[in-house]
Amino acid sequence: MPVESGSSAAARQAKQKRKSHSLSIRRTNSTEQDRSGLQRDMVEGQSSDNLESFMRMEDSKLPLSLRSNLLDLFSQIEREFENLYIENLELRREIETLNDRLTAEGQTFEGADLAKGALKTKASHSTSQLSQKLKTTYKASTSKIVSSFKATTSRAVCQLVREYVGHRDGIWDLSITRTQPMVLGTASADHSAMLWSIETGKCLLKYMGHQGSVNSIKFHPTEQMALTASGDQTAHIWRYMVQLPTPQPVADISQTPCEDDVDFSDKDEADCEVEGPNDCPSIRVATTTLRSHQGVVIAADWLVGGKQVVTASWDRAANLYDVETSELVHSLTGHDQELTHCCTHPTQRLVVTSSRDTTFRLWDFRDPSIHSVNVFQGHTDTVTSAVFTVGDNVVSGSDDRTVKVWDLKNMRSPIATIRTDSAVNRISVSVNQKIIALPHDNRQVRLFDMSGVRLARLPRSNRQGHRRMVCCSSWCEENSTCNLFTCGFDRQAIGWNINIPVLLQEK
Repeated sequence: MPVESGSSAAARQAKQKRKSHSLSIRRTNSTEQDRSGLQRDMVEGQSSDNLESFMRMEDSKLPLSLRSNLLDLFSQIEREFENLYIENLELRREIETLNDRLTAEGQTFEGADLAKGALKTKASHSTSQLSQKLKTTYKASTSKIVSSFKATTSRAVCQLVREYVGHRDGIWDLSITRTQPMVLGTASADHSAMLWSIETGKCLLKYMGHQGSVNSIKFHPTEQMALTASGDQTAHIWRYMVQLPTPQPVADISQTPCEDDVDFSDKDEADCEVEGPNDCPSIRVATTTLRSHQGVVIAADWLVGGKQVVTASWDRAANLYDVETSELVHSLTGHDQELTHCCTHPTQRLVVTSSRDTTFRLWDFRDPSIHSVNVFQGHTDTVTSAVFTVGDNVVSGSDDRTVKVWDLKNMRSPIATIRTDSAVNRISVSVNQKIIALPHDNRQVRLFDMSGVRLARLPRSNRQGHRRMVCCSSWCEENSTCNLFTCGFDRQAIGWNINIPVLLQEK
């Protein structure tokens, strides 16, 4: 194959440069004339098209503002493609002219393929820029339109009914009495537990018998007795007698749909020094004190019948006590790290304990001679709580940001898994509707069904909702005013009225 000499190759390159320079000068003059002619032709043709499209829009049933936005959008698209079309025509002419001149000299250039490649690349780039621009410009408008369409469908309605304010520190736990009079109980880090009127939000009684943080509170199934667990390594049983005040009319708080686009504030509001109720009677001495733990007692609960209680502690053990004699009946050991929660079955002698060792254990006391235990391993971080449902299910929440639903008859794997964006604290499950209320570290409260479908998120803004970590939730379906209660480290408990349409639950 012959090879060109160096001098001839250099001369050839110089000749091509001179030709391309003269070609570019002539091309500039010709393209300016062609551009003006093209634009005139396209404007004349487009004016009639725009008139026809405008007449069609006049017959549309869309609102005027929406029609105006659509016309602006279409005009921008039209201008972008018009400029792109003109540029493509110019590129084709340039390549054709260059091919003609090179052909005259006996050379061929794959102009058609290059033109297609250049046009395709440029079109792709311009289309991408246009798409991104349109997404950014009309994102807010589209969200509003979609939100208006959502408003017409059936969805959960969440109404903040009442706030219970009076503690001087964060509230760890809350519970509602199972007997009349029905009151709300709260356990706080300020070393006290309070009983509240659900209807009025007034403090009825204050228990001040503990020397440490009160970490949980549970009420006796049939008598007016409360069980509290504390950081002072004890659990107390104390009796109470309260008289409910006259109910006040509920404040007119507009119903807020449980939606994701409610205005949320990420700023913590300044802590206010809340003065406790001065006229609230107090109790300072427990009826029964349960001692045996060597660490913080983090939770306690009554077994079915109310004759025994179980406590969970940071000493990695759960203790079973006789209420009448206050004697230790069983010490439940086996967890590798501190316990975080304990819960009893509403109708059977079953206990479930949660731990920082990423497991929860099911203890069976139905047979007095055999105390079996089952270990549930499914989480990757601290199990913050595990609770029973009315059926044969256990629901567990964890710091690994998941909630799992388990079948007691098959504990190998969960039947449903709920994945969230924040650690989950003490959960609760409604008896009638079987809705799981998830309190989160990020101040949110979400509602899911037992199959893992999200139903709602409670509204939170600068005016309502929790401002700090939400520690616990508790359902009370016997009360018509408030059927869900939540508490958090913003020193308040909140009563909500939750209305979940049946159609939404069946989705």
